[in-house]
Amino acid sequence: MSALAAPRVGDRLWQRSAIPGFGLTMGVTILWLSLIVLIPLAGLFIKTAELSPDRIFAILTAPRTFNALKLSFGLSLVAAAVNLVFGAVIVWALVRYEFPGKRLLDALVDIPFALPTAVAGIALTNLYADNGWIGALLAPLGIQVAFTPLGILIALIFIGLPFVVRTVQPVLEDLDKDLEEAAATLGAGRWTTVRRVILPAVVPAFLTGFALAFARAVGEYGSVIFIAGNLPNVSEIAPLLIVIRLEEFRYADATTIACAMLVASFVLLFVINVLQRWSQHRTGRTG
Repeated sequence: MSALAAPRVGDRLWQRSAIPGFGLTMGVTILWLSLIVLIPLAGLFIKTAELSPDRIFAILTAPRTFNALKLSFGLSLVAAAVNLVFGAVIVWALVRYEFPGKRLLDALVDIPFALPTAVAGIALTNLYADNGWIGALLAPLGIQVAFTPLGILIALIFIGLPFVVRTVQPVLEDLDKDLEEAAATLGAGRWTTVRRVILPAVVPAFLTGFALAFARAVGEYGSVIFIAGNLPNVSEIAPLLIVIRLEEFRYADATTIACAMLVASFVLLFVINVLQRWSQHRTGRTG
C-alpha cells in the first residue's frame, strides 16, 4: 500500500526536471546579464548618486537638458506611432498579396538593420537638404527638413520601421485564414472581420513592435546628428547632449541625463509591456 502511495508535495521539489541543465543555464544567464547589463547600469546610477538631490534636479530642469529630453522622447513616440501605421500597411501587403518584386521589397525593409547609422544620416541629409532630390521639391513650399526637428523625425522613422514590420509579420502569417472565412460566412463585412478577428490577434505584436521602435529611437545617435542641425534648445537630442557633457568632462551631468533617459524609457516600456499582457489575456479569454 505504501509503495503505491502518491509522492508528497515536498518530495516533488527534489525530482529531476525532464529538461536537464537548468542550474547551469540559469547561472550563465545571470552572470552574462550581470556583466553586460546590470553592472554597467549599476555603475551609472552609483556615479549619479554622488550628486545631491538638488544638483540632480538642477541638471535635469536646466532648459537645455529639458528641451533635449523633450525632443528625444517626443519625437521617438511620434516616430514609433508613424511606423505603427505604415508598418501595418507594409506587413499587410507582404503577407496577403502576391506581386512582382515582393521578395525585393521584403529585403528592403531590413536595410536600416544592416546600414551603418552614420551612412543613413549622411544619405538622409543629402536627400532632404535644400539642394537634395526631395529637399529641392519641398523648399519652394517653405518646408525645410534637414537641420530641423522634422529631419530628426524622418531619421527616427527610418531606423524604427523594421522593428514593427518584423514583429508583426510572423504573427499575421500564422493567423488562421479559416477564421476570416468563417466570419465572412456569418455575414461579417471586411472592416468587421479586421476589427473583430484580425486586430485582436495582432495587437500584442503591434505593441511589441511599437515598444522596440520607440526604444531604438530614444537612443539613436549616428543617423540623427547629421540631419538634426544640433542647435541647443531647438534640434539637439539628449544622446548628443550626453556626448557634449562628456567632452566637457562633466561626467556627473552626463550620467544624470543618462539615468533620466534610462528611468523614463523603462517606465514607458513597462507600461507598454503591461498593456501587451493585458491584450493577450483579453484575447485569450475572448477566444
